[in-house]
Amino acid sequence: MTELKYKRNFCITAHIDHGKSTLADRLIQKAKIIEDRQMMNQILDNMDIERERGITIKSQAVTIPYHAKDGFDYELNFVDTPGHVDFSYEVSRAIASCEGALLLIDATQGVESQTVSNMYMALEHDLTIVPVVNKIDLASADIPGVKHQIEHDLGLDSSIAQLVSAKTGEGIDDLMEAIVTQFPPPEGDVNAPLQALIFDCHYDEYRGVVVHIRVKEGRIKEGDLIRLMSSSTEYKVEQTGVFKINYERTGVLEAGDVGYVIAGIKTVSDVRVGDTITTVENPAPSPLEGFKEVKPVVFSSIYPIDSNDYEELKDAMEKLKLNDASLVYEKDNSLALGNGFRCGFLGLLHLEIIQERLERDFNQVVIFTAPSVRYKVKTPGHEMFFVDNPADFPEGKIESSEEPYINATIITPSEYLGSIMELCRLKRGIQKNMQYLDQKRVELTYEMPLSEVLFDFYDKLKSYSRGYASFDYEVTDYRKTDLIKIDILINSKPVDALAQLCYRPNAVDRAKVVCERLKGEIARQQFKIAIQGAIGAQIIARETVNPVRKDVLAKCYGGDVTRKRKLLEKQKAGKKRMLMAGNVELPQSAFLAVLKEKEDN
Repeated sequence: MTELKYKRNFCITAHIDHGKSTLADRLIQKAKIIEDRQMMNQILDNMDIERERGITIKSQAVTIPYHAKDGFDYELNFVDTPGHVDFSYEVSRAIASCEGALLLIDATQGVESQTVSNMYMALEHDLTIVPVVNKIDLASADIPGVKHQIEHDLGLDSSIAQLVSAKTGEGIDDLMEAIVTQFPPPEGDVNAPLQALIFDCHYDEYRGVVVHIRVKEGRIKEGDLIRLMSSSTEYKVEQTGVFKINYERTGVLEAGDVGYVIAGIKTVSDVRVGDTITTVENPAPSPLEGFKEVKPVVFSSIYPIDSNDYEELKDAMEKLKLNDASLVYEKDNSLALGNGFRCGFLGLLHLEIIQERLERDFNQVVIFTAPSVRYKVKTPGHEMFFVDNPADFPEGKIESSEEPYINATIITPSEYLGSIMELCRLKRGIQKNMQYLDQKRVELTYEMPLSEVLFDFYDKLKSYSRGYASFDYEVTDYRKTDLIKIDILINSKPVDALAQLCYRPNAVDRAKVVCERLKGEIARQQFKIAIQGAIGAQIIARETVNPVRKDVLAKCYGGDVTRKRKLLEKQKAGKKRMLMAGNVELPQSAFLAVLKEKEDN
């Protein structure tokens, strides 16, 4: 085994699209742990959905060897992390298993909002940070400008910043040398009682649960009896090893190592990310500090299209939960859609990814209800309670309601400032600060309701700024709001899965949008279909799907007009009878259409 002083554990963090996965590709290629013919772009992004969207969703760990200039062989363990704000929980877990962080900055874009928040996350864990300026091969790269931003915006020493091009491989040798010299080796005693932190895990059909660990103290070897400290369950270690793209069995992991353990853990719910593994023989006195509990901010219900598929969906959710520790769910049920689950997500992209993964990885065809945030509601004479599901909203009078607010940080080129400030004003944002970072870039700080950011804020921000503005937020507190429930009625029958909680002044616009979208999705029937939005007994929006008409006048050519009228009256009476008995079937696309924001004309 490699001595502690020749090991380095670090992660690659950055704002979205700054080149983390490409840099990981170059490091892997340099170490030659995989043959050139097997090498491909984004090699660590092993989900199809990651490749298609060009984003990283899951953190991936890899161990690579490196022969340094000092003549010694080092073992480098690194984690490629996601950049999107919705997956910051993944980043926090990766950071907990490292001593250092490469903070990647795009030479053309400069420091962006997620760069700042990732740096603070790394500092919270006392990590050594080495700034890396990437994409120096591009004609629009502004290296002196970015170095100034590293000093001015981040307060880091720009003289240690490494200049690389992850695409061409320029500067990678110097970067690997900097990893060895700048990052500290891990601390730990091989002979101490075992303490290993579970920072991730995934489900393998043939091996059961594969647990990703960082060994802080002691050693773990095949055949050991281990205990998970939070649940006190015990297992026998079947296999241990490190990640070199594929699993590489080593038989033992020691203090400072990052690797995997397979111990015949059958069910998904037995493992908790952030838990500590120790041995039964010589247990550790106390568990390691885990991660902060994940706090979902967006809630939505999910139902199988065919209610007979509920059990399959339940299994799929359990397996997803193991692979995605930030997913929170509980059982739910709806009159229109049957049994399902109420889920909590870290953001709308997180919701979208879960939906796609359910459809691709588990062949589940599902319906999601409109996303909502968690409100505080006070009823007369009752205590405060939380509501995130319109079905739980108390009918009748409520004394007061509160909604979550966020502290939003937007960094934008100054030419788009006007339109972005107007967007924030429309979304009920209160400007707290505006600061020019340099001649071209402005940092805006706003307080705004989380519910306003849910639907289309991010898309509009990107389109108004031509993709240059970056956005980061944290949930701060709850504030008073005027909350109401919008019911959607189809032929006077409420559809519980389409109900929404909304800020009262926005209710009419929201109801109109939902009714318009449903009108475009519901197929015409033999009878008229009324789609209505209502607050209690008051109708605030309406659309009508006109019936398909058979041409009953085809056989009347000429002749007295009363003959035509008689035929039309007969048809009208038949349609009225049909309406009394007619139930409207809502297609899946109708539920999805309500979720998608209307495109700006």
